[in-house]
Amino acid sequence: MKLRTLLLGAGATLALTPMAMADGHSGERGRDGEVKIIYWQAPSILNPYLSGGTKDIESSSLVIEPMGRFDQDGNPVPFLAEEIPTVANGGVSADLTSITWKLKEGLKWSDGSDVTSADLVFTAKYCMDPEGGCAQGAKFEGVTNVEAIDALTTKVTFSSPKPNPYGPFMGGQSPIIQAAQFAECLGARAPECTDANFGPIGTGPFVVTTFKPNDVIQMVANENYREEGKPAFAALTFKGGGSAEASGRAVMETGEYDYGWNLQLAPDVIQKMAEGGKGVPISAFGALVERLEMNLTNPSPDLPADTRSTVAEPHPFLSDINVREALSMAINREELVAVGYGDAGRPTCNLVPAPALYASENKGCLTQDIEGANAKLEAAGWVKGSDGIRAKDGVRISILYQTSTNAVRQDFQALIKDYWSQIGVETELRNLDGSVFFGGDPGSPDTFQKFYADVEMYANVFDGTDPQAYLAAYKCGNEPKPSSQWQGENINRFCDPAYDALIDELAKTGDLEKRGELGKKMNDMLTKDSFTIVPLVDRGRVSAHSNTLGGVVLNVFDSELWNAADWYRTGN
Repeated sequence: MKLRTLLLGAGATLALTPMAMADGHSGERGRDGEVKIIYWQAPSILNPYLSGGTKDIESSSLVIEPMGRFDQDGNPVPFLAEEIPTVANGGVSADLTSITWKLKEGLKWSDGSDVTSADLVFTAKYCMDPEGGCAQGAKFEGVTNVEAIDALTTKVTFSSPKPNPYGPFMGGQSPIIQAAQFAECLGARAPECTDANFGPIGTGPFVVTTFKPNDVIQMVANENYREEGKPAFAALTFKGGGSAEASGRAVMETGEYDYGWNLQLAPDVIQKMAEGGKGVPISAFGALVERLEMNLTNPSPDLPADTRSTVAEPHPFLSDINVREALSMAINREELVAVGYGDAGRPTCNLVPAPALYASENKGCLTQDIEGANAKLEAAGWVKGSDGIRAKDGVRISILYQTSTNAVRQDFQALIKDYWSQIGVETELRNLDGSVFFGGDPGSPDTFQKFYADVEMYANVFDGTDPQAYLAAYKCGNEPKPSSQWQGENINRFCDPAYDALIDELAKTGDLEKRGELGKKMNDMLTKDSFTIVPLVDRGRVSAHSNTLGGVVLNVFDSELWNAADWYRTGN
């Protein structure tokens, strides 16, 4: 995929690609009846500021929208904004310390009220509240002020030059929420606003009528949507739960659903489903990486929650880099790809495998080395006991390894458990319903944010083509904890001042080559230098749509549902 990079230096230009349109189809809003979407991970909330789960971010993108998105090629395109601000058009200051967004005229919320700059100011206030635990806090890194210049104009000021100012209000992870609806939901009260979190008033093509968490969402066309004749569908059903296999069948074999997300299935299974003739699989590579996160804190239930959420109490054996490295060395990534993804996957040692500008030459993990892993553990004093499990100073390497329920992920768990058994590591497997695991419920012990296990496996990705906010998630202080309502992006509680210094340097570096160098350094610090994150597979995104659903453009740089307003029913 061709990388198109936005240059922000003096005299820069920006080529905007038009949104995918409905291929000439037009007519009355709601003319095509109902469209049905199925995600095997069920949404648990419709507020991406309170969940890092993809299923929550993408389902909410049908309702609430950002100022701009990234299109299928990674190019920024305006949504609520008149245009994407740049240095060339005056929207980004010459010294790169501010960005000014201008709303399109006449925008209405779905309740008929005006969308104004006050809503942008409030959205920033909402996410930046230190007691709110905003799941997208890295998007607002370095923001010192957000002010309304007039009813349609909002200026965001940064503490230092920001070569990539497209954090706040850009992409599916940073939409605009209505100030009036969320006014009483600031700080610690954010998770308590059930009505707003389950049924946000938005500007998107659809409006929520019924939301059953971890089950189904019913929506209808937004009568105040800004484009005439859109959406083509009068109603939308968003079904969550089940399995990737059931989702694929529902689209490609039975035709019960129109769109099925993230078919994390073996390639032969997808091919067989496609023979059903009701739908087609679609795929594209972005920067989605299936990886293992190593817990650097002690997850023992005997410890208080605050202690379990910080490195104040280091992990009893994963705090030893030799153990983390040996666990990585024992894994056969080629086999994982063959079993789980085929041509839709590539072995990787990188957290950021793309764009090429940021992809490290780190390839040391690609060759499995059981003998070397055993030798490393032996040299570090981890000796096998009579039960064959390695231990040191009375501490056994016994791992609780968790992930979400999915056939490919359970295959991976079984294979990795076997690899680790060959180096004297005991492994207990746990799989959790994806709706719970990725749900972000502060009251649940089973979320990936709480990480009450030793190792966990999942995949996520960043909006657009610049990984700055993604890498900034691993700064000290960004860990989920009780005081942040268990929201936060530093899942394994990694903390290194040298890493933080690189993030700060990246935030003020404009030269693209230098940005690439810094990104690669940070990638390596998280992976091959510390094995805090153990990448496994660079995953191509595979979804499916029915033969009668037109206008679909798969987007791996933003929400897959980014252009649902352009979908329509064909005569096929």
